[in-house]
Amino acid sequence: MVLSELAAGRPVDQEFAAARKEVEDSGLVTAEGRLVQALLPLVQTFLTPGVVISLEAGSRQGTLRHGMFIGDEHVVAHEAWPGEAEEEYSLVEPKTLVFKLASMVNLRQSPAARQTALTAVETTVSGVEGALAALKSVAGPGRTADDEQAAVRQALAADGTLGEPALSLLAELVSELRCSWRMTAAWQGRQGGQEGVEGRGFAVWDCGPLGYWLRELPQEPLPAEEVTPSSPFRLVRTDARSIWTLITDLLPDAEEIRAARAGR
Repeated sequence: MVLSELAAGRPVDQEFAAARKEVEDSGLVTAEGRLVQALLPLVQTFLTPGVVISLEAGSRQGTLRHGMFIGDEHVVAHEAWPGEAEEEYSLVEPKTLVFKLASMVNLRQSPAARQTALTAVETTVSGVEGALAALKSVAGPGRTADDEQAAVRQALAADGTLGEPALSLLAELVSELRCSWRMTAAWQGRQGGQEGVEGRGFAVWDCGPLGYWLRELPQEPLPAEEVTPSSPFRLVRTDARSIWTLITDLLPDAEEIRAARAGR
């Protein structure tokens, strides 16, 4: 907040006085309120990005929010860390931005991923939420993987939307869930002669020994208010190579970028 206000030439509110002193003491800002030269590409990019990429990742350790701002000349990544209020901002070489995004989600080849009889499973949002809540309720010291899977299976069975073998598969996927994440890209565009935001996204479950699963439904990007307990929830098996392609395709092409610049 302090850096963006100073970069825009606006006064910093008194409530941010302590933060301003912190950045001054660190040498990032002069006493006159000028940003050091090295900060200008970073700040100018996140103030006026052409494309904004958002990444929300959830695991048993909590939720993290990373992202990226793509400007005309520079790319800025921001990353959060468990238990830390601060984020790390860094300039990224544009030609390596797909590698950076893949690194943020710890994308890796999983040659040992166990095959499953089903390659897709579908239930409802409420069914999955109930299973995740059951998993959380039994997690802790003294609880075994069998305890967790039994609790998840019981919750899914009580929901009543799944039969075998889908019930057993989803119970195992939830129990083995290492991390789930959603990645979206948004940019300014024009639709029907009107300015508006365009974008696309996708979501993935990393289920450890069971590999990667693409969350096809609810489809991204989708406003949270449009998802209801009865909304369909569908997972389809995928792999690291396919996810790499999805990350690459997330970025707007040259024509979309030209439209974005025209709309800004």
